[in-house]
Formats: sequence, structure tokens, C-alpha cells
Amino acid sequence: MAESNNFPRTVWLGLSLAFGLLSLGYLVSLTEMARAHKTMLPILGNVEDFTLTNQDGKVTTLADLTNHVWIADIIFTRCAGPCPRMTAQMKSVQDFLPATSKAILVTLTTDPGYDSPAMMKRYGERFGADFSRWTFLTGAKNEISNLAAGSLKLSAVAKKPDEQQNSADLFIHTTIFVIVDKYAKLRGIFETGGEDVDWTKTVEPKLLATVNRLETEK
Repeated sequence: MAESNNFPRTVWLGLSLAFGLLSLGYLVSLTEMARAHKTMLPILGNVEDFTLTNQDGKVTTLADLTNHVWIADIIFTRCAGPCPRMTAQMKSVQDFLPATSKAILVTLTTDPGYDSPAMMKRYGERFGADFSRWTFLTGAKNEISNLAAGSLKLSAVAKKPDEQQNSADLFIHTTIFVIVDKYAKLRGIFETGGEDVDWTKTVEPKLLATVNRLETEK
């Protein structure tokens, strides 16, 4: 009789324990979901379609970058200011990306009248660009402006002749790198800094970590 009386109590204790574990698991799941949501990289905007030309004279559109995380900047090949430094930094990103990464580097020109595909290719070769991973885009001014300023938050303004300090001092432009995810959403902006910034120890690790997060993001 004692064993018969204890049986329901054992069952209820087991059920209570099981229910408690399920509740705990549910709460932990909610906590993890909240934490993931809190730390999710923000969506800063959508990248609209474009039609430009790469360094090989090939027409390039947004579809060519879809399903890839990509990093973009804007320069011009005659630039004697920050452009060489920025392009060297992009080369460093190229070198530190894992071999398994499918990320693409994109460099736009703000000077398409001078920066033909051939000129962009020579510029890329000068910096050791791997053209299988790094594309240099030129094209119609309105297409570049729509992509750069309209979608990527990359601005460039032509200097008036009386403001130019030399023949290569043609534009004022942003010195940032931006990151776009696999679904054409702008997800990150990184200031490349000046000569006094230790790029490889400060900005670059964060940028590479962001690329990794976006490549593994579902």
C-alpha cells in the first residue's frame, strides 16, 4: 500500500521537474533571441540596382554582387590626397580576408570622365588588386552618383577651379568604407582615418569581424 500511495507523488514530481526544465529552456531561448536581436547589425538602407562598367569593360549590375557581402569605397585615380592610403587599406583587407570568404571589394571612381576601365585596371594593378575579388567601377556620372550617394552614403563634390591647390586636387569625397550584406542591405560604415590611425590594429579587425558576421548571417 505504501508503494501505491507514493506512485502518484513520484509522477507529479517528475512532471513538475519536466515542466520546470521546459520553462527554463523557454526562458533561456527568449533571452538568447533578445540578445541576438539587440546585437544584430542595423540595416542602414537598401542598395538600389545600378549599371556600371568594371576594369575589364564588363557591364556590372547589382545582380553580380547579390549573395556576396561586399565592401565599397570611392576614390579617383588622379587623387594625391587620401585615395592612395584608402586603396592600400583596401588591399590590406583583401590580403586578410580568409580564402574561404566570398566577400567582394568594390572601388568606385568619382572621376569617370578620366577614369576609364583601362585606367581603373592600371590603378588596381598598381596596388596589387586581385580582380577575381576586387572590382573597380566606372560609368555614367548619374549612375555612379545614384549608387554612391543614393545607396552607399559615399559622397563626392567637385572642387571649383579657384579652390584647387593643384591639377590633381579635383574632388572632396568621403574617406569611409561601407559594408553591404548578401541581400543588398547597407549594414556598416567604417571611417578609414588619417595617417595617424593604426588601421591594422583598430579599424581593420572590426571591419573583418563584421564581414564574417554578415557572411554567416541567415
